[in-house]
Amino acid sequence: MTDHLTSRRTVLAAAGTVPLATALAGCGDSEDSGGGDAGSDTGGEGGDGGKSPDAEESKGQELGKAADVPEGGGKIFESEKVVVTQPSAGEYKAFSAVCTHKGCVVTSVGDGAVNCACHGSKFDLADGSVKAGPATKALPEVNVTVEGGSIKLA
Repeated sequence: MTDHLTSRRTVLAAAGTVPLATALAGCGDSEDSGGGDAGSDTGGEGGDGGKSPDAEESKGQELGKAADVPEGGGKIFESEKVVVTQPSAGEYKAFSAVCTHKGCVVTSVGDGAVNCACHGSKFDLADGSVKAGPATKALPEVNVTVEGGSIKLA
């Protein structure tokens, strides 16, 4: 009878640890989790920290018209994951549109900053540096040229 009780206890104890281990594994943070915040499946959590488009594949690709990028503001090109800003008249800067905090795509440009709505990070229009966290790393710069009124990846 003791053997029967011991094996029953062993089986029940083991059965109880499997769901617990599974639940704890789901709480971990993984680089390739692809989870992201609700409503932000364009970047996902555990992103690459803001990698820009493959330079060789997209070199020379037109993003849009320079006239569409307001002075003191910017425009987000979501499909290319690039944000172009115009900090001062005729000066165009471009950065990865992937937030360096959790990999969400930035959502707006306004009030002198590139804004990420996922967690509230703000980046400077002129150099991509962090103006407000939780992000701690600047947006990586993307090389662009302005030719004939068009903004192109360089």
